[in-house]
Amino acid sequence: MASDGLLAAYDEQLRTDAEMVGAHEVVEDGPLLWAVFDHGGFVSYRDLGGLEGAALDEAIARTVAHFRDDTDVSSFEWKSRGHDLPAELGERLLAHGLVAEPVETVMIGEAARLAVDVPLDDTPAGPVVVRRIEPGADAVDDLTRMLAAQESVFGGGRGPSVASALAELEGGASEFWIAEVGDRVVCAGRLTPVEGTEFAGIWGGSTLPELRGRGIYRALVAARARSATERGARLIHSDCTDMSRPILERAGLRAVTTTTPYVWTR
Repeated sequence: MASDGLLAAYDEQLRTDAEMVGAHEVVEDGPLLWAVFDHGGFVSYRDLGGLEGAALDEAIARTVAHFRDDTDVSSFEWKSRGHDLPAELGERLLAHGLVAEPVETVMIGEAARLAVDVPLDDTPAGPVVVRRIEPGADAVDDLTRMLAAQESVFGGGRGPSVASALAELEGGASEFWIAEVGDRVVCAGRLTPVEGTEFAGIWGGSTLPELRGRGIYRALVAARARSATERGARLIHSDCTDMSRPILERAGLRAVTTTTPYVWTR
């Protein structure tokens, strides 16, 4: 599928409703959807429906007022995409007090092309074991160690709580995968099939800095892609950093747009 076809599939299948799954509350305001999740607020839309100029400023102001006055969230994220119009959206969000986080690239490709065998050499501390976290007695400990490892790499404090991750795991909404050396989680990520679409998302993949360059991230991607194909997903999507983009490109994923989170904090 050509890149423009992948972008069209992304816009049609993965924006708005697909991003609202698991929200405690969703409020519509014109083309905007305001959602509240365990980890905070979130703003989504298929497109801005021609909003620009003063009308766009008013919509942003209403969004800030909603999360400030009508919710208890400590922060919300307005997830913009590089192909969104108008082009000055980012400037207007900044003018309303939101802060831009690092730009990431939206990558899409065929799951089967990622589901390959990735040999892993032993580290000085021992072999690397890639496994899926299963519901059960050890799940809380596994998730606690996983989320701590991700927070140590990504920071920000806006990741899911152990309780919400456990609920997601036990409900089957996502799979949680880790790579361990001994009892230390050295890389972690999530696989989330998107119901009613051809897609599954891969999120995380945060390898500890001292163990990068060993193929651990690639092995975790391959394991999740293999599981995605078994669950019937044809396409994989991921928002990736500059560090992981080359790995995904070598696996056959294509860059279709960028995404910049703009964050308001109470």
